[in-house]
Amino acid sequence: MFSKSCEYGIKAMIYIASQSMLDRRVKIGEVVEHIDSPVAFTAKIVGALVKENVVQSVTGPYGGFYIDKHRMSQIMMIDIVTAIDGDSIFNGCGLGLKECDNEQPCPMHYKFVKIRADLKRMLNSTSILELAQGLESGKSILMR
Repeated sequence: MFSKSCEYGIKAMIYIASQSMLDRRVKIGEVVEHIDSPVAFTAKIVGALVKENVVQSVTGPYGGFYIDKHRMSQIMMIDIVTAIDGDSIFNGCGLGLKECDNEQPCPMHYKFVKIRADLKRMLNSTSILELAQGLESGKSILMR
């Protein structure tokens, strides 16, 4: 459903948020270890999230990535997805056609309209705090 970049970005944000709840900053090496992702690829994705002001970073020996605890309830999944992938998940053709719309729909077009609306609603209503709390409570995991 999400691009590989987006999957890694979401998992990285959840891990960073879970550590930020404990007042910890995390280095990229720790992030990739806990989400099982490639270092350079993940660093690029997290760097893009820093540029979009979704996550913060501090350089130096005591630096790392973190999310301000007061902002965690305001950072919604839609912020992460659009920072990484833009809005293509809501607009592209479900079958990968170059053009697909109400005027010239693909065979799956109208099925995807509802799925996209539900997905957008979920992304708009799910905060990074909610997901990080699930991780910290043991109700969810980031890797097997």
